[in-house]
Amino acid sequence: MTDASDSSTSVRNDFIRQIVREDIASAKHDLIQTRFPPEPNGYLHIGHSKSICLNFGIAGEFGGRCNLRFDDTNPAKEDPEYVEAIKDDVRWLGFEWNELRHASDYFEVFYQAAEKLIRQGDAYVCDLTADEVRAYRGTLTEPGRNSPFRERSTDENLALFRRMRAGEFADGARTLRAKIDMASGNINLRDPALFRIKHVAHQNTGDAWCIYPMYDYAHCLSDAIEGVTHSLCTLEFEDHRPLYDWCVDRVDLVNHPELLASLAERGWHQAAAKPRQIEFSRLNINYTVMSKRKLLALVSEKLVAGWDDPRMPTLQGIRRRGVPPQALHLLAERVGISKQNSVIDFSVFEGCIRDALDVKAVRRLAVLDPLKLVLTNLPEDLRETLRFANHPKDESFGQRDVPFSPQLWIEREDFMEVPVKGFHRLMPGGEVRLRGVGIVKCDAVVKDGERVVELRCTLDLDTRPGGISVDRKVKGTIHWVSAVHAVAAEVRLYDRLFKVADPDDESEGKTYRDHLNPDSIRSVQAWVEPALATCSPETHVQFERLGFFVSDRRDHDATRPVFNRAVTLRDTWAAK
Repeated sequence: MTDASDSSTSVRNDFIRQIVREDIASAKHDLIQTRFPPEPNGYLHIGHSKSICLNFGIAGEFGGRCNLRFDDTNPAKEDPEYVEAIKDDVRWLGFEWNELRHASDYFEVFYQAAEKLIRQGDAYVCDLTADEVRAYRGTLTEPGRNSPFRERSTDENLALFRRMRAGEFADGARTLRAKIDMASGNINLRDPALFRIKHVAHQNTGDAWCIYPMYDYAHCLSDAIEGVTHSLCTLEFEDHRPLYDWCVDRVDLVNHPELLASLAERGWHQAAAKPRQIEFSRLNINYTVMSKRKLLALVSEKLVAGWDDPRMPTLQGIRRRGVPPQALHLLAERVGISKQNSVIDFSVFEGCIRDALDVKAVRRLAVLDPLKLVLTNLPEDLRETLRFANHPKDESFGQRDVPFSPQLWIEREDFMEVPVKGFHRLMPGGEVRLRGVGIVKCDAVVKDGERVVELRCTLDLDTRPGGISVDRKVKGTIHWVSAVHAVAAEVRLYDRLFKVADPDDESEGKTYRDHLNPDSIRSVQAWVEPALATCSPETHVQFERLGFFVSDRRDHDATRPVFNRAVTLRDTWAAK
């Protein structure tokens, strides 16, 4: 297992890590065991990255192990496509699991444990429909009522449960429920369902089963089977913890010879102490939605171009956008681990992207909105090669050759025919420094109607590298690419998918669909220096003065370069 975080090596101290340290100091556990247990019913998103970094990070920090376990107890919504994407995402974040497990690996154990609960009088088969169960459950202020089937005999319950497994009943006809307390103040303890009937083929077990365990039952027993010491989950499961403990205690794997034998046959590790569930606040970021239902709707309604659309908060999407995994490690560290729910501003995430890419991204020249600039005092056929550093802060990145000619492209916004106050770039009669070339003066402006199409300039030769006036000062410096050598490239300028901070807010009768940002993507034909055409897909670069970009992992090649903007150099939303 690898902890890919490139953040500070100082000791982290949050309430979960403190619990782990205390458990180690007291010799409660010989080995720390965690797990990341996604349900394969969709793609992972930014919110999941916090749990991944926490579970794998703690196992790595304390010399333990972390399993990747698929909670595949709901076959109607699960797909092998999601399984492979999740494995890819975890590895992209820099982690390798100790073992790959599935809740479905333990279906037989879950079944045997359920029969044990029936024999103990802790579970019964109930014939109430789903609507009737809701009616009997009560409310937060009113207790529930016992099911009329709650006092069935042990023999009758066993017989019915076995017939459920044999496929004799229709979907929803019966459930196996825990017998706890219908008057409990915690609604999760009001005789929750443990098994339901679903005549649906499973991706791992095929048609072997037509009854499937409920999440609360399968999850805690999976933790116990795998020897999980610290079951880390988000705060919405805090009210489920009593049920988690009830199931683990009543099944009591350690003292169940038949179940232990079943586990031993499969070579599975058995816990010496029961797992402890610990809750922490989830990662919430504004200007996005992270509901799987809403993300699926965005894809199915073609409001985005798929699960890996770079505007999506899925890990596949943000990876394609150019976000490096180190940015998610930084985000997890900066947000921290707490019990307090909060919403993180999107700018915090963008800051993490900038900080991570500033270290690793090579610098390149590109012009996104080109305006022709001709140096009239140089020979028209002049061709030179200039040397530029690949990274201004790290000499180990080396240098590269950048072709130069008197015919250049510059950014249109670097020229103003009628400059506003404080504008320090190129203007008629004004001077500016061309990056790595020297100081140029705008002598003439060529127009087509009202549109400026060309600037005719002279280069002060004494300000070229090595010249006698190389240190002459002017206020502005702009970048360029040689129009003779530049390569055409498609550049996709991505921005936030939503134009409001809380797209989930439906107080004015609107939905998240009404808050989509029409400017979340804009595609332009740019001119880039030749070195960019030959880079491999998923190469992170900084277009000087423009932002951080990545060569698209699907569409980019040398004959058709495609770059995606990961983030601008500065926060452009603060003023908004």
